[in-house]
Amino acid sequence: MDIRFLGTGAGLPSKQRNVTSIALELLQENGSIWLFDCGEATQHQILHTKIKPRKIDKIFITHLHGDHIFGLPGFLSSRSFQDGHTPLTIYGPKGIKEFVETSLAVSQTRVSYPIHVHELTEGVLFEDDQFIVNCLLVEHGIPSYGFTVQEKNKPGQLQPEKLRDYGIPPGPLYQKIKENEKVGLDDGDIIYRKDFIGPDIPGRKVSIIGDTRYVKGLTSFVQDSDVLVHEATFSEQDEQIAHDYFHSTTVQAAQLAKDANVSKLLLTHISSRYQETDHLLQEARTIFNDSEIAHDFSVFPIAPHKST
Repeated sequence: MDIRFLGTGAGLPSKQRNVTSIALELLQENGSIWLFDCGEATQHQILHTKIKPRKIDKIFITHLHGDHIFGLPGFLSSRSFQDGHTPLTIYGPKGIKEFVETSLAVSQTRVSYPIHVHELTEGVLFEDDQFIVNCLLVEHGIPSYGFTVQEKNKPGQLQPEKLRDYGIPPGPLYQKIKENEKVGLDDGDIIYRKDFIGPDIPGRKVSIIGDTRYVKGLTSFVQDSDVLVHEATFSEQDEQIAHDYFHSTTVQAAQLAKDANVSKLLLTHISSRYQETDHLLQEARTIFNDSEIAHDFSVFPIAPHKST
């Protein structure tokens, strides 16, 4: 599981930062990539990476400001020309369906794959055998959402000493026991996996928050995240401007990370007024030391948890 930043700037792009797009790469987990926002020129940013557009099967849009969606029509079109034939699902606020359908219709774009669009309501957005995705409305003047991606717990490690004590020697049966809740033995006995494995391995949690003012109520939503991605459009000294424009400062994002006991804070959506960002990072680290400023094409691996 990796987080790759394709664009880390705010509304006005700069030479150093394109507008917002973030890829959550789940290639080892389920062979796919999930995109969070798709600002203008996202498909061009992808060209500088090893990302294959056909691997992107879910796009989560935080809100409908142009710097978060103007790259979507181009990406949807070019995905067809890059061997993208599998379905793609788009999640976004009310209006995203109209935006997608209108932009494709007016440009007479025909795609080679099904597109499913779901407009957001708070709560559980998506769940499968591996992940649960939740969303929560934040505060940005227009509907804007934050997302959490929670990986489900995995069975703990097999404890071979217990199996040997039970009279089962090492062999292929060990793998069968690990993969099944119960297994029948040749002598007719039935053994249960829970009796021979350690505690569950906790899943990882990633929180990606759309543009927002500082919202204390986010603490419980992002609690104990392995990684919190949060906007830091403004410096601490520009707190009033941040409030007026429905954005956050470095220090506010860091305070949320500290209060929520997250492991790492990644700051993005940096205003083009700050060409140098060392002072922004220092501001955040005075509150929460494990903070980083994301740059275009930054990659942050999220290691699996170990069995306790």
